[in-house]
Amino acid sequence: MSGVVRGGPVVREPAADASSHFEMVVGLEVHVQLKTATKAFCGCSAAYGAPPNTNVCPVCLALPGALPVLNAHAVELATRAALALDCTVHPVSIFARKHYFYPDLPKGYQISQYDRPLATGGAVTVGGRTVRITRVHLEEDAGKSIHDRVPWGSAIDLNRAGVPLIEIVSEPDIRSAAEAGQYLRALKQTMAYAGVSDVNMEEGSLRVDANVSARPRGATKLGTKTEVKNLNSFSNVERALAAEFARQCELLDRGGDARVEQQTMLWDAARGAVRPARSKEESHDYRYFPEPDLAPLVVADEWVASIRAGLPELPAARRARYAATYGLSAQEIEPLVDDPDLGRYFEALAAAHGDAKASANWVLADVLATLNASGGDVARFPLAPTRLAGVLDLVRQGTVSRTAAKAVFAAMLAGGEEAAADVAARLGLVQVGDDAMLERWVDEVLAENPSEAGRYLAGERKLQGPLVGLVMKKSKGRADPKRVNQLLAKRSGG
Repeated sequence: MSGVVRGGPVVREPAADASSHFEMVVGLEVHVQLKTATKAFCGCSAAYGAPPNTNVCPVCLALPGALPVLNAHAVELATRAALALDCTVHPVSIFARKHYFYPDLPKGYQISQYDRPLATGGAVTVGGRTVRITRVHLEEDAGKSIHDRVPWGSAIDLNRAGVPLIEIVSEPDIRSAAEAGQYLRALKQTMAYAGVSDVNMEEGSLRVDANVSARPRGATKLGTKTEVKNLNSFSNVERALAAEFARQCELLDRGGDARVEQQTMLWDAARGAVRPARSKEESHDYRYFPEPDLAPLVVADEWVASIRAGLPELPAARRARYAATYGLSAQEIEPLVDDPDLGRYFEALAAAHGDAKASANWVLADVLATLNASGGDVARFPLAPTRLAGVLDLVRQGTVSRTAAKAVFAAMLAGGEEAAADVAARLGLVQVGDDAMLERWVDEVLAENPSEAGRYLAGERKLQGPLVGLVMKKSKGRADPKRVNQLLAKRSGG
């Protein structure tokens, strides 16, 4: 293995943008834990959160005589992921031994794939640009070294050793830290839609290593890259890339003996700093050779076709359908696509009510506000879309105002199985269109607000909206706002 760089300077986040005459070039390696019940090559549980070193067996502990057996579900999920990224799944792929010394990998090597991966090609679209996917391959995870929770130094938890992963490697097509964040969010969303992983970064289900280099703008030759590790959030990926890019630009600007060395950098989020960890390995450092205990992985074309046919609608297709079918704006579409359950709730509401725009407005305002306040999720939302459609129907019919509808919505959330119309009647929220009552409320509001009333009647028309609001408040949402506007306009000679 290449030598270790100990210590080294700490490079903090830049206070401003890095040198404008250099271009950032980024390629990302994303490890995604597959949503299987058991590990990649044994029957141990892959569940997160078990007591340390309880989900282990002779295979994942690498005891003599123990042999790996490939998890078929892991292959299925990896294939789903590759197809969701529009990759080419190869009929034959080979597992290899990747040698390095980590204390949390009992075998002293990792079972991975090297020169014949499961899938290649593919792409992710980010802001109208295409980031190419180099490869998607299967491998096993290592265990976890724990350095800060034990009084005597370090400990090792091998529960994670052998958990199935895919590694998604991009081409160096990313040109900014922000674009890297966009790519990762799109990738995470696609993996969630495809159902291959829970992509929970806090639990290590999605981890990122970033390869970054700097080169003069307009150049085509890649610069010397470094790999930044220890990135546990998308925002930290962006911060670390910005800091490392600034460091490289400073070295390139300095010239002379100053140069960028190919090495692995660690990101310290608390200090906002990168520091060298070791010189960066090349493939020959890992001494790859085919895994002798596993036969080549062979997948039939018919089987791959069946996996492709079973893929759900993916984010890009859903965005296009929401725009074409429902006429929603990009701003409305994004939260509905970001949370598939929320999108399904919206679609059910739109089908029941018939007005997609009104349905989207209610979901993105009232439903989301309720979920945010309660900390719940829409899968357990107490008001079914068909019942909420009844509230929207009352507004469309003019039976209740939008303000009163909010009160009906709140009452229905509180419990009971009453229909929206019955709740509105019980609460006395049915809209009043009688001119005599409306005139009385208008008179009272004008009398209670003489300054605003005088200015409005003198021609200051911008006060009409606030006065209508006061009438609505006085009527507890029962006044017909359209008719109130007409009556106020008549008072001012409009």
